[in-house]
Amino acid sequence: MLANYLIGLREGLEAGLIVGILVAYLRRSGRRDLLPKLWIGIGAAIALSLGVGAILTWGPSTLSFQAQETIGGGLSIVAVGFVTWMVLWMAKHAPTLSRELRERADAAIVGGGVGLVVLGIISVGREGIETAIFVWATVASTQDPVASFIGVVLGILTAVALAALISLGFLRIDLGRFFRWTGVVLVVVAAGVFAYGIGDLQEAGVLPGVGVHAVNLAAVIPPTSWWGIVLAGLFNVTAEPTWLQVIVWALYIAIVLPLFVLRQRATRPRASASGATNAASGTAPASDSA
Repeated sequence: MLANYLIGLREGLEAGLIVGILVAYLRRSGRRDLLPKLWIGIGAAIALSLGVGAILTWGPSTLSFQAQETIGGGLSIVAVGFVTWMVLWMAKHAPTLSRELRERADAAIVGGGVGLVVLGIISVGREGIETAIFVWATVASTQDPVASFIGVVLGILTAVALAALISLGFLRIDLGRFFRWTGVVLVVVAAGVFAYGIGDLQEAGVLPGVGVHAVNLAAVIPPTSWWGIVLAGLFNVTAEPTWLQVIVWALYIAIVLPLFVLRQRATRPRASASGATNAASGTAPASDSA
């Protein structure tokens, strides 16, 4: 539940900030008449995300066990790819997100406003589809899908409330620090989903090594203990992982986490220089602080 709450919170806040930036820009530029087109695009993006979630939830239910395991394992790996791209992209573009969105909005307005529908679908739909796929993968790997679903709903509702408070100026939070620490946690969560997907493919016979366990953690982390349940629900820690699961988990952490940290460090000097320049010129910084 906690992992899905975090996913819903982070992805929902990203989408909420994007919507807030676009709406505020149209209002400040005197183009309130184009807001309905933006909302049409946002509504279509939400419908598309829900459709993807419904297909993933009910589509594979009539398939054989082997087919379900193959599709589940493959989609889990796809979900890891999505969340990895999302985390690394946000680490690089967060300081300039507001400016980039305003530039895209300008281009969409030149196209007669129809482009705003497309911009709304792409900007929000990307976050929604990523959320649908990754949440489906984490829900599939848990023994309590209802709690996982409740977790993501609560996360999204919290994100909507936070985004509204930030956009209205009632709340200020360090978004850089928020996305930095949630990014680290999501990298570890994604590593667990990756290992779970590999396990599904092994069960389906697509990959070798099924039943060849690297270690038995049951004595150290009892599956029925509260900390065992938390680790299994948050990070997909299993009592008897296979060697291939352990290897892909370790390789993912060893590659993606340093990349994320390096991108975070690379953007900080740029953001600081941008803030200093803006302060000298008396203009507001173009960051995603909404």
